[in-house]
Amino acid sequence: MLKLSPSMMGLLEDCPQCFWLQVVKGQGRPSGPFPSLPSGVDKLLKGHFDAYRAKGKLPPELASLDGGVHLFTDLARLDPWRSNFKGIQYQQDGVLLKGAIDELLEKDGKFIVLDFKTRGFKLKEDTAHYYADQLNLYNLLFRKNGYETEDYSYLLFYIPEKINGHGEFMFETHLVKMPVDIQHAEQLLRRAVQMITGEMPKSSPECGFCKWKGNGV
Repeated sequence: MLKLSPSMMGLLEDCPQCFWLQVVKGQGRPSGPFPSLPSGVDKLLKGHFDAYRAKGKLPPELASLDGGVHLFTDLARLDPWRSNFKGIQYQQDGVLLKGAIDELLEKDGKFIVLDFKTRGFKLKEDTAHYYADQLNLYNLLFRKNGYETEDYSYLLFYIPEKINGHGEFMFETHLVKMPVDIQHAEQLLRRAVQMITGEMPKSSPECGFCKWKGNGV
């Protein structure tokens, strides 16, 4: 069975051929060493949020949210959804869409997906836009599994700010509310399924990776 993840969808928008080669043939684009810092931060954040979950409180990064929002408390369900090995899954036409969330909030019985992002630089005006499809697909996964989600999600950015006098890194945080577009997520998933179950598509004219391969370098 062919497998998809929400994070792959950006590749679909960037270049259909690169997307097809990665999903169908397992030929991903060349990349450098995977940075371990974001993974380390994510692990610490999981413990940080779980500590506040045990207290029945929101962490200070989420202090701006209204009183009706709380951390999802059922760890028996949450931990598999946060696991890269399992995540939350949905099958369509022989294709498995699977995504692992970072964190989950709840309000009036509806889920709110929260995604952590670690960046080395200040946010730009369009930074959050690049993660819209990923959040849309996470919400689609929950709805396909019978859960209700709000019509918005959150991105929580952690950005290095300074080193204090004790040599400890200090991070500033930015919480960004993102509207959810389920219809667009469904269209994107249908497009992905049609593409990877068909013949190899043409590359995007702007794709530098395909130009690099064509030059035989």
